[in-house]
Amino acid sequence: MDWAEFVAVHIPSPTTVSVQAYEGSGAYGHALADPADVTPCVVEQTRRLVRVQTQDAAGTEQVSSTTVYCPPDTVCPPGSRVTWAGRSSRVLARSDISAHGLDLPEHVELSLE
Repeated sequence: MDWAEFVAVHIPSPTTVSVQAYEGSGAYGHALADPADVTPCVVEQTRRLVRVQTQDAAGTEQVSSTTVYCPPDTVCPPGSRVTWAGRSSRVLARSDISAHGLDLPEHVELSLE
């Protein structure tokens, strides 16, 4: 079962989010790609402590207030901007979830500010 099939069967109203992928930083701050719609997604409002993924080894901890579950081909590295339902937030951490040979869908988990 792939991600789209799983969502169609188990999620009554999936969400579409807009992602501006982080492309690096320069003299004018963070560079973000043009917005791209990603669907189907599941947005969960849950507070939890996550380790912020950065290019260096700093790895600070921060509270994430939102988790977004997306299709496995989603391009959204830490530092990207995700917008849904009039809200916008920065990606703190990204996890690629594998099925490990089980009948579960592979997907991407985004922890947002």
